[in-house]
Amino acid sequence: MPSFRTLDDLKPAGQRVIVRCDLNVPMQDGQVTDATRIERPAATLRELAQKGARVIIVSHFGRPKGKPAPEFSLHPLVAPLAKALGRKVAFAADCVGAKARDAVAALKDGDVLLLENLRFHAAEEANDKEFAGELAGLGDIYVNDAFSCAHRAHASTEAIAHLLPSAAGRLMQEELDHLSAALEKPQRPVMALVGGAKVSTKLDLLGNLVGKVDCLVIGGGMANTFLFAQGIEVGKSLAERDLADTARSILAKAKAANCTIVLPVDAVVAGEFKAGAANKTVDVKSVPADQMILDVGPRSVALINQHIDQSKTLVWNGPLGAFETAPFDQGTVAVAKHAAELSKAKKLLSVAGGGDTVAALAHAGAEEGFSYISTAGGAFLEWLEGKDLPGVLALKS
Repeated sequence: MPSFRTLDDLKPAGQRVIVRCDLNVPMQDGQVTDATRIERPAATLRELAQKGARVIIVSHFGRPKGKPAPEFSLHPLVAPLAKALGRKVAFAADCVGAKARDAVAALKDGDVLLLENLRFHAAEEANDKEFAGELAGLGDIYVNDAFSCAHRAHASTEAIAHLLPSAAGRLMQEELDHLSAALEKPQRPVMALVGGAKVSTKLDLLGNLVGKVDCLVIGGGMANTFLFAQGIEVGKSLAERDLADTARSILAKAKAANCTIVLPVDAVVAGEFKAGAANKTVDVKSVPADQMILDVGPRSVALINQHIDQSKTLVWNGPLGAFETAPFDQGTVAVAKHAAELSKAKKLLSVAGGGDTVAALAHAGAEEGFSYISTAGGAFLEWLEGKDLPGVLALKS
């Protein structure tokens, strides 16, 4: 990954620093229910304020479709932000125009200001250069600390970076450093674990990974499609039978790249998908016609853990089974705990993210053990697919 400027390259004292954060937090009845996206960029915001910058925070929230809407106002985030930063946070009722300019003009060194929702203006998502120019006019320096938005070419993530001296914030830097260590300059052998329901949603991801990793574990409903493609009957299991040829082409590409594909060898099956459903463990070649695969079995867990033991780097995306519903969470939990233990012992670099991954690892009680867990969702997946992220490229130009 090409180099990019960080906070270490800036002299922010007395400067107006626009910081793009992702404060798109879950809320209920006007209260934040999960402050993770407020807490994660706090290190960047505190550091800049402590160095005497005049910190101007910009973010989107929800999907107001380019028009102001009270339910999508960022004003309720002022108090949670102030708590996370340990300092007062001012608020402006717009992100451009007179209200924003007046609020910025009132800032003193070390002050923090939150501007109103960027998406109250349709020009934000249109990556409009004139709108980006208005935003840039409020600051002297631009810092992007929203990797989770880096796959979108919006005015506040892409166009503005070409108008001001730009750098990555600490959260963005942390994401990029770990992603580079996981796939671009990894310690080998490198293993990827990809789960989830459908092959069709992860074709680009699988196609990219087989050319980059030494071992690829395929789990969840996706694995059923690969088993079916090899002539194995999977009963009533979720499987995209029409993608059998695609699955076979991915297997052929893996073989040509000397990438080992690991599929389940046994499975936990049930006649219905519900909590506590009667179930049994069978060989994948013996799935009853009236049953469905809902988790990997213990032999599969042992096989996957054996490959983890032989690896130096692990990239994880998606669960191995229907982890939200007991007892079909056991495979994901067992493998996650094993990876976490090796990571804590510094025997494995483990990077995880995307989709249900964060929830699955939290359910397993394994999140503290992993080397790094990205909450970036779509941006993490697009990076795994080998795509260039506009918000990251803009920091390198």
